[in-house]
Amino acid sequence: MKVVFLGSTVRDLQWFRHYYRAVFPEGAAKAGAHFKAAITTLSANPYAGKPSEPWKDVRELAIGRTPFVVIYRVTQFQIEVLRLWDTRQGGEY
Repeated sequence: MKVVFLGSTVRDLQWFRHYYRAVFPEGAAKAGAHFKAAITTLSANPYAGKPSEPWKDVRELAIGRTPFVVIYRVTQFQIEVLRLWDTRQGGEY
């Protein structure tokens, strides 16, 4: 199934890139590989993530060995990524 990143992910993706390029460059290659693996898993198995507690029809898939979680919903035709949440932020996405 096709994975589509909505406009609400733009700042999240920028933060992900910035964090691994400027703040933690030693982890950049592995984080990028884990991100790609998570998206590949999601594409092949849309319900791989756990249901979100506060939101109906929203799911969460952790990106291995990173503090980031893919927040998404499954529609009839695609998987819509709503946020790439840095769990260290706390609070709700």
